[in-house]
Amino acid sequence: MPVPTGFSPRARVWIIVLALLLLGGGATAYTLRAASGHRAADRAADPGFTLDGAGPGVLYVRDTATGRVARVDPSAPGGRVTGGPACDRFHAAGNTALCLQRRPGVPARSYAIVLDRRLREVRRIGLPGIPSRARVSASGNVLAWTMFATGDSYARSSFSTRTSVLDLRTGYLVKNIEQIPLTLGGRRHHAPDVNYWGVGFAADDNRFYATVSTGGRTHLVEGDLANWSARALRENVECPSLSPDGTRVAFKKRVSEGPREPWRLYVLDLATGREHPVAEGRGIDDQALWTDTATLAYGRGGDVWSVPADGSGSPRALARGASSPTLAAR
Repeated sequence: MPVPTGFSPRARVWIIVLALLLLGGGATAYTLRAASGHRAADRAADPGFTLDGAGPGVLYVRDTATGRVARVDPSAPGGRVTGGPACDRFHAAGNTALCLQRRPGVPARSYAIVLDRRLREVRRIGLPGIPSRARVSASGNVLAWTMFATGDSYARSSFSTRTSVLDLRTGYLVKNIEQIPLTLGGRRHHAPDVNYWGVGFAADDNRFYATVSTGGRTHLVEGDLANWSARALRENVECPSLSPDGTRVAFKKRVSEGPREPWRLYVLDLATGREHPVAEGRGIDDQALWTDTATLAYGRGGDVWSVPADGSGSPRALARGASSPTLAAR
C-alpha cells in the first residue's frame, strides 16, 4: 500500500493503521451482511417444500430440533420431511399459511409472515413481543395471532398479550382487538385489564371464538367481526378451537391453581352447554387442533399428541420433538 510523502514517520504509521482499520471494518461489514443474508435464506422454505401434493389430511408440525416446519411422513427418516420455513408458531388453511417468527435481540420483536400454499412470502408484519398463538380461518382469508407483550407463559400471574386480526380480502389489519366492545354478564364491560388471546374462526370468516381475561378470570367469548362486538359465554375457558362442524369447542380448562400443569383438555358442546374432559389426563398448554370432527391434536411435553374428542380412547403420539400441528387440507 503506497504511503503519501511529506509526512513524518509517525504520521505515516498512523495513516497505515487507519487504512487497515477501514479495510478491516469494510470486510467485517460485508461478512456480517453476508451472514445475515444467509440466516434470512435459512429461514425460508426449501424449493419444492409446499403444502401442495401431499394430499388431504397430511399433518405438518414445527420440528423442534431445526425450528423449521416439517411434514409428518412415517416412511421418511425420523418420521418427517423437514424443509419448511423457520417458525416459532405455524398454522395453515385454505391457500394461506401463517408463520410467527421471533427476531433476535432485546426487546423481543417478531414477524407475522403470510405465506401462500407454496410457502412463498406474501406479506410480512413487524411485531413487538414473543409468538404465542397462530390461526388461519378455514377459507384462508382471515388470520389471527397472539403475542406475549410481557411475560412468556399463561401460567404466570403477570403477563400481557396482544392479539391481532388480518383480513386478506381487504388487507385490513386490527393490531389489537382489546378495543372491541365486550359484553360480560349481560352488560357492556369496561376495564383496563381486558386481555385477549387464542382466536379461532368459524366457517363464515366472521364469527370467532377467543379467550378474554379480566378481573382475574378467563372467559370464552364469541366475537362478530362485521358488527365489531364480543360477548362472554362461559367462564374458565382458554385457547378455544372450534370443531369443523361448528358444534363444539375444544379448550384448556384450569383445574388447579399451582404452576405445574394447571390445565386439562376439555370439549364443550355449544348447543347444550355440557363439557367433558378428553382422555388426556396430563396437563397441556396449547390451542388444540381438530384433525377431523372426532379427533384432536395438541402439543404436550415437547411432542405432538392425538386423542379422541368424545372422551374415549387414550392419547397417541403423532410426532416426537414437535409442536404447532396443522393440516394441509384446503
